[in-house]
Amino acid sequence: MPIANALRKGTAGKKIHADVKQKPTAATFGAVTLSHAERVVFPADAYTKRDVAGYYAAVMPHFLPGVRARPLSIVRCPDGIDNVCFFQKHLLPNLKHVRSVRLKEESGKSADYLFVDSADGVLELVQFNTLEFHPWAATAQDPERMDYIVFDLDPAPDVTWRRVVAAATLLRDLLAEIGLTSFVRTTGGKGLHVVVPLRPAAAWAPAKRFAQAFAASLASARPADFIAIASKSQRSGKIFVDYLRNARGATSIASYSLRSRAGAGIAMPLSWQELGKVKRGDAFTLKNALKHIRGRGEDPWASMPRIKQPLPVA
Repeated sequence: MPIANALRKGTAGKKIHADVKQKPTAATFGAVTLSHAERVVFPADAYTKRDVAGYYAAVMPHFLPGVRARPLSIVRCPDGIDNVCFFQKHLLPNLKHVRSVRLKEESGKSADYLFVDSADGVLELVQFNTLEFHPWAATAQDPERMDYIVFDLDPAPDVTWRRVVAAATLLRDLLAEIGLTSFVRTTGGKGLHVVVPLRPAAAWAPAKRFAQAFAASLASARPADFIAIASKSQRSGKIFVDYLRNARGATSIASYSLRSRAGAGIAMPLSWQELGKVKRGDAFTLKNALKHIRGRGEDPWASMPRIKQPLPVA
């Protein structure tokens, strides 16, 4: 069964298998066969490695465009989320479907960064125990220019979800005042991402300067609500407007990516109208994500690739 059909016919809230014609014990997804498919990855929810692969296979038509041909940092959890998990960005050995691009690092040396350009590449990384996917805001073909900016709204523990939603809406309106259209997604945690596409793409340094200046201006105008420095000691009652994800080599969670946390949260792109109906930042999980995607109609970020808006000139 094609994975697009699996998305339409998937069983949200139950064990997810991308191909319902497979036997229950089968663990093959496209060209990738899972080892240890029954290993429990999310102990509190009893989700297995097969469930993770089945989710990514089912959501692939939506997930792949956001990570395709972009350098990636991945989070691998070989023994499940209750044990050691770690970031990895360099190419793994023995991969058949994952590709690499040689990039210069801050040290001046070069290294082979991994990226995927196919469903099999994604699923091969899942076979290697990947749960989270964090792409660059630039492509492997053009790594020195970013084609979107991310504002990560990171609330202190005492900040309510309603305030986070209001903050994202405020960012949308302020960006619109300077001619920038923006999009929103949950992060699978307590925060939200406000994403600003750039066409044409912009060099990293001026894009980061713009993001930093925007965040600082917001924090200066609304000091009781926002902070633009990464200081947990000063963050109580405030939302950190994290612009640091816009530096070369920095990443942010991909739309539709799982998170390596209890509850199996998922980063879900939303329309601005949908955002007001969401009750909490971790509302979307492996249990309900496919049902939400099937029922929403058009992809809320479908227009993003068509938007032409350059980086504002100071």
